[in-house]
Amino acid sequence: MYVIVEIQGQQFKAEKDRFLYVHFLGEDHKEGDTVEFDRVLLVDNDGAVTVGAPTVEGAKVVCEVATTLVKGDKVIVFKKKRRKGYRRKNGHRQYFTKDVKTAILAYPLQITL
Repeated sequence: MYVIVEIQGQQFKAEKDRFLYVHFLGEDHKEGDTVEFDRVLLVDNDGAVTVGAPTVEGAKVVCEVATTLVKGDKVIVFKKKRRKGYRRKNGHRQYFTKDVKTAILAYPLQITL
């Protein structure tokens, strides 16, 4: 079973025994806190697919915050204009929040992970 959930304008696939890396949720979420995401767009229960219009009514994902601040891989931004002597190199690392899924609550069914 998996669900597609919208968190901060982006869609993530949440499934059993997988970590969920979302963009940094802010300083107000501490380790061990429970976070609920209620914008569930799709629920797949072993082939029985429920698609929301735009969301599935009564479905939500309940997660526990495992680590509040995780740095992602470094992205190198390199700009160059040929024959002009223009070269710029920049690096960037995105901050993420690591969540552990504890339960997926969909209207007709309730699954605890």
